[in-house]
Amino acid sequence: MHILLLEDQPSMASFLSQGLSEEGHVVEHARDIGAARALLAETGFDLLLIDRNLPDGDGLDLIRSVRQQGSPVPAICLTARGALDERVQGLTHGADDYLVKPFAFDELLARILAVSRRAGSDESAKLVVGELVLDLAGLRVFRAGTVIDLTAQEFRLLRYFAEHAGRVLSRTQLLDRVWGMRHDPGTNVVEVYVSYLRKKLDRDFDYQLLHTVRGMGYVLEDRR
Repeated sequence: MHILLLEDQPSMASFLSQGLSEEGHVVEHARDIGAARALLAETGFDLLLIDRNLPDGDGLDLIRSVRQQGSPVPAICLTARGALDERVQGLTHGADDYLVKPFAFDELLARILAVSRRAGSDESAKLVVGELVLDLAGLRVFRAGTVIDLTAQEFRLLRYFAEHAGRVLSRTQLLDRVWGMRHDPGTNVVEVYVSYLRKKLDRDFDYQLLHTVRGMGYVLEDRR
């Protein structure tokens, strides 16, 4: 599942991002409403996790605007504002669920599953790039019918490539969106994991899917 997490507390954001990533989700983190709007304009999400007390306003305003645009994407408020009237306000202004901090991580996972079911999420959803198929529900990958065994981190990286198939993604973008690292010139984690993916996706097949665009980044596409 592709999740937008809007949370301004670094420790909470790190905890949630790591935990959800370990469950196989792709998490993109925004620290304020402005950054969240920019992410929403760039790509689609399967779920919104929204804090209310933010530096530039109430996260509920973002949910309202998403609903006004006609988007049915499930949204869960994660907030310390737990008074009854505030919970009612959240649910009546577009949130699908309202979870008061502090909460158990297992409860969050259960609520994510519940709102996804209520929203009619397609658990058989797939991403397809040429003969490459990502089974998002089963967290499996196939190429030309052959199962490709990936680690959780490799799957997250490949999913991000597949969600942006045909677009060149820079090293900085990948560090930010897949690893949650704003900038670290000393790490080669992107290059290492791209190499891992290439060996598994392309080595035993007739043509390449994951390409390097010199000086710009990487792109997943079928160029036949």
